[in-house]
Amino acid sequence: MDQIRPKIEVEYVQHAAIATLTDEKILDESDIRGLDESIMPLLETSPSVNLVLDFSNVKFLSSAVLGLLIRISRKIYESQGQFKLCGINPKIQEIFRITRLDRVFDIHEDRYDAVQSLD
Repeated sequence: MDQIRPKIEVEYVQHAAIATLTDEKILDESDIRGLDESIMPLLETSPSVNLVLDFSNVKFLSSAVLGLLIRISRKIYESQGQFKLCGINPKIQEIFRITRLDRVFDIHEDRYDAVQSLD
């Protein structure tokens, strides 16, 4: 039986791919694996992809998502791309602050600000 992947919607704006997470909850291992399988092909489309990951719809996520974000970030930076996060709700933003990942990731209020911050 095929597992259902978390849904993402991808659009290309200027020189960036904007991936909007459409699931409200990303909690279990199959969600994380599906998200990984959905996002990694975007990173392979271009040698130096600029990715904006929009969390506007996400209300709950597990700490395993943070590990995935670190792997995504490393892959993008190794290929000379840029990685921005946006639309993170205050409760999830607090997790980023507690883990100090708000200092690791470039987090913006909305997708417009994230895209405008790209070099």
